[in-house]
Amino acid sequence: MKYLHTMVRVSDPEAALRFYCDALGLELVRKNEVAAGRFTLYFLAAPGQHEAQVELTHNWDPEAYTGGRNFGHLAYEVENIYAACERLQRHGVTINRPPRDGRMAFVRSPDGISIELLQAGAPLAPAEPWVSMANTGSW
Repeated sequence: MKYLHTMVRVSDPEAALRFYCDALGLELVRKNEVAAGRFTLYFLAAPGQHEAQVELTHNWDPEAYTGGRNFGHLAYEVENIYAACERLQRHGVTINRPPRDGRMAFVRSPDGISIELLQAGAPLAPAEPWVSMANTGSW
């Protein structure tokens, strides 16, 4: 058995790609438009790690998606959790659970999917503004 990907439905592919690629740092591996099924698939992966992908599915016909929290979350290891959170903030992303411990943070995609960021190796030393930052919303 081989892990292939996790699928997440998205309502606005442009907003989703801005979040996952521009803000979070994933790369678009491939895109498949399926006109007969009226959907587009976007396969994303962390740079250099194309064996573990996220599939964003955009159904062309409008549909309201709820229950993003019921999905659970996607998790990514980052080299520097503070730098990753700063980059996300520059892209307008709310840090729902700040990395007060220098180890873990949570954000949400435009479709409400929880994304966990984990510091590679040992936690970083606690630092401001993260130590004093409160949780925002749910994560």
